[in-house]
Amino acid sequence: MSSDSTKLWGGRFTQPTDSGVEQFSASVSFDWRLYRHDIAGSIAHARMLNGIGILSDAEFDAIHAGLKRILAEIEAGEFEWSNQLEDVHMNIEKRLTDDIGEAGKKLHTARSRNDQVATDLRLYTRDALDRMVDQLKAFQLTLIDLAEKEADTIMPGYTHLQIAQPITLGHHLMAWFEMLDRDRQRFRDARARINLSPLGAAALAGTSFPIDREATADELAFDGVMRNSLDAVSDRDFALEFAAHAALVMVHLARIGEELVLWTSDGWRFVNLADGFTTGSSIMPQKKNPDVAELVRGKSARAIGNLNTLLVLMKAQPLAYNRDNQEDKEALFDSIDTVTASVTIMHAMIQNMQPNRERMREAASGGFSTATDLADYLVTQNVPFRDAHAVVGEIVRSCIDSNRTLESLGAAELKGFHAALDEKAQHVLKPEGSVAVRNHIGGTAPQQVRRAVIEARQRLS
Repeated sequence: MSSDSTKLWGGRFTQPTDSGVEQFSASVSFDWRLYRHDIAGSIAHARMLNGIGILSDAEFDAIHAGLKRILAEIEAGEFEWSNQLEDVHMNIEKRLTDDIGEAGKKLHTARSRNDQVATDLRLYTRDALDRMVDQLKAFQLTLIDLAEKEADTIMPGYTHLQIAQPITLGHHLMAWFEMLDRDRQRFRDARARINLSPLGAAALAGTSFPIDREATADELAFDGVMRNSLDAVSDRDFALEFAAHAALVMVHLARIGEELVLWTSDGWRFVNLADGFTTGSSIMPQKKNPDVAELVRGKSARAIGNLNTLLVLMKAQPLAYNRDNQEDKEALFDSIDTVTASVTIMHAMIQNMQPNRERMREAASGGFSTATDLADYLVTQNVPFRDAHAVVGEIVRSCIDSNRTLESLGAAELKGFHAALDEKAQHVLKPEGSVAVRNHIGGTAPQQVRRAVIEARQRLS
């Protein structure tokens, strides 16, 4: 019987692949997006083969020109992808051979799909990582600008979603900045581990040809080569690491999204989101819903799920390459797409957000948010903190009974609770006074927010 001529590996087989298996095992429906990196890797490999005398100059020129034509075809939407050819690599190689003939058949010398796909995926993930670092930096710069603008804007800070102490909106925005800065640093740190070349590991043991792995690594802008061929073709730590960092970014964006949902609700009314980032109701004409923030919050589940998928995928694989690893791409690609889109949309939404400063100031006056400041003031007057705590608790109880705020108490009323509460105590009961005295590194004082902004800009420069 004749071999399966549709497969580039079909010489050993006497029967064609079952159509169901063909459909089940094909990956070209999703790994086609590696085409640019596959072609770049193939050109680097061909150049190296030419350098060691396996390809003639004419053969290399034909391969190089053919791959460039294929790249143009794909980007013009003219390339015909085939499930019968399984994946992006075989589709491109088959098209190249059809185009240039015998020279195309020589391209795969000293290479396996195992090191080829590992190389493509590292290049693809590296590009995604670099874009994410840039996206996060742009988002952070927006947060810095807003924080500087809102350094004096009073708002309530919360614990347990209960009003705790006054803070500034600038300080809150810089907390978001710090969350994203850790994300940006994690991606930057991961680049060193991603940016190593598996090319030349071949199937699992290396190759008998006198290849120059450093040459291909240099052409593809890798920092070096992976030092063990078994590990080179089977490692997917870099995909896991990206997915882990993406999941954490999405958790941070989900937390920001949750705060925006709260801040735009009728009970809070701290900010207004631009109409372009909200939606209405099909039945309730008055509604303006923070759907984009909710969607970002919801999409965090995808990134967390993708990380779990990759962890489970790798947990029991023996060395070296296994076909299981075909399943790494959809989870990784989805994490890349999800975090990229979410960072972009959240950045734009916050750029167009309008704070309701009067409402924030009003809320900061409620909930007895300056009670701790009053207790601290008593401590400065040589009252033990536990006694001061008890005194201020009585004052709060009295205000609750009379439906008053701490800020409304006069000097004589304060003195009635404790002799040490003089006229100066009234100043600390104002939210502005409360935030002003927290003038230390990491504190919410406007002066510290401005210092944090300066330092943050230096970090990003």
